[in-house]
Amino acid sequence: QVQLVASGGGLVQTGGSLRLSCTASGNTDAIKSIGWYRQAPGKQRELVAEISSDGTTKYADSEKGRLTISRGNAKNIVDLQMTSLQPEDTAVYYCKAECAEIIFGAPYISHYWGQGTQVTVSS
Repeated sequence: QVQLVASGGGLVQTGGSLRLSCTASGNTDAIKSIGWYRQAPGKQRELVAEISSDGTTKYADSEKGRLTISRGNAKNIVDLQMTSLQPEDTAVYYCKAECAEIIFGAPYISHYWGQGTQVTVSS
């Protein structure tokens, strides 16, 4: 199993920046990718950025240029740098790990979520 802790959220003014961190523990060798998602009030959770174990990154089209996902100083940390924040970026941000595990002797793709961190952008 993998446990994820998301941190770094807070209150920021329009145009400001924040860096979110996702710290993984447990069976981290099984992690294939870690993604950052966000869920605004009344809206569905959506993917904003993802990084694979080989370093490949993917971004939501609407976020290209404003977000940078990267591995932190430690192998088990994934950061999301957000710039030029707007009020519509206000949401709870979650990280999710996709893992390749062996469960009862069979390969299995597991998904683990962190607890979320609130980002609020004031106008």
